[in-house]
Amino acid sequence: MKYSFASMLAGLIFGLGLIVSGMANPEKVLGFLDIAGLWDPSLAFVMAGAIIVGLIAFAVARKRTLSFLGFNMKLPTNNHVEKRVVIGSMMFGVGWGLAGFCPGPALVALGAGEMKAVVFVASMVAGMLLFEFFERLELFARKAGEA
Repeated sequence: MKYSFASMLAGLIFGLGLIVSGMANPEKVLGFLDIAGLWDPSLAFVMAGAIIVGLIAFAVARKRTLSFLGFNMKLPTNNHVEKRVVIGSMMFGVGWGLAGFCPGPALVALGAGEMKAVVFVASMVAGMLLFEFFERLELFARKAGEA
């Protein structure tokens, strides 16, 4: 129960932060991405703040063996950047630039009833399902090749 409450509280704080910062507003995001037009640099400060918080959180996490909720700390150890990560990042950037949404803010906007967010989230879910389908297909083909 305490884990559910902690998750809900973290999600609430994240969602409120997205609303207050303007990240849930696609027009503000697109204004930030439009460096050749009427550029709005305010989201750069939001991102800088998030990076600072992340750096501090990871520095603290590296020194711990258990999380604040009592779980084992599992930090990434692989420093190798795979082609899939680069391609996925590029696809994320294109989608962000076209729609003005990324997953977190899209869910916040969906909760606010914004129609653009409905289309974005539906497309995001469809993409996730396609990914899962092709991952399982590849795994099936690999296992069939081993047999």
